[in-house]
Amino acid sequence: MAKAKKAAEVIEAFGSPHNQAELLSEALPYMQKYDKQTVVIKYGGHAMGDRELTAQFARDIVLIKQAGVNPVVVHGGGPQIGAMLERLQIPSKFKHGLRVTDGDTIDVVEMVLSGSINKSIVAAINAQGGQAVGLSGKDGSLMIARKLKKKLHDQDPSLLEAVDWGYVGEPTQVNPHVLDVIIQSDLIPVIAPIAMSREGQTLNINADTFAGEIAAKMLAKRLLLLTDVDGVLDVEGKLIEVITLDEAHALIEDGTISGGMIPKIESCISVVQNGVEGVVIVNGRTPHAVLLELFTAHGSGTLLGQAL
Repeated sequence: MAKAKKAAEVIEAFGSPHNQAELLSEALPYMQKYDKQTVVIKYGGHAMGDRELTAQFARDIVLIKQAGVNPVVVHGGGPQIGAMLERLQIPSKFKHGLRVTDGDTIDVVEMVLSGSINKSIVAAINAQGGQAVGLSGKDGSLMIARKLKKKLHDQDPSLLEAVDWGYVGEPTQVNPHVLDVIIQSDLIPVIAPIAMSREGQTLNINADTFAGEIAAKMLAKRLLLLTDVDGVLDVEGKLIEVITLDEAHALIEDGTISGGMIPKIESCISVVQNGVEGVVIVNGRTPHAVLLELFTAHGSGTLLGQAL
């Protein structure tokens, strides 16, 4: 794909000192653009399981913090949760793509997300010279949620099914004070998508949804969704680099955007409508994906915004 090729060429150009200086010089206007701006980065997908890519991601986060950007990292952990549930012989159930989370499962979800995954990302960032701090939506009442209950249908609107996903939540309130304090310091927040209801129940929040709510509340300059796909593809399978909201709706209508990409794009549209300048869907397995997206003209994914 053309954009992926450009990204590879940019990475290869890091070789000689002259090219490194040239790239730093070219990055200046982008550094100025994001100076003192908040960028929320949802870190997920199979890149999380690759030690080298994790180290590159951590280095990039430290670099953008040094450059004056305020990064806020939100992470997922579906595969790791599944592996732990299997190890503990707790069966996994899914409805409409979401994990049904009973009492035993939510304990494991919190242990994996707020424990092993969160602290491993914190450790990776700190190993690169950063000062990361791990937290979840529970800390400082960062996110209040309620149990997710939706009536869904497949094809026939008259055939509605009331679905109960257990301790899966949807955000109702974001209180960003704890993040405001953190990002004004040298610290980098790394957040597990666990929230609490007003009744004190622990709830598991979809990481994309969690990151979107944080980005909207903090009026972030960008929300980056690091996933396992290159972005939105056209009917010929080529990457679409930029999409406006109107174009996104049209692509859903004509079937170009389909399947699991529909709810992701609809979530992106909502985030932009709530004040975030742009949302980028990018393949987290692309080396230095964060730097490419923020500090170069090339980018490495699909940018969705109001009028770009």
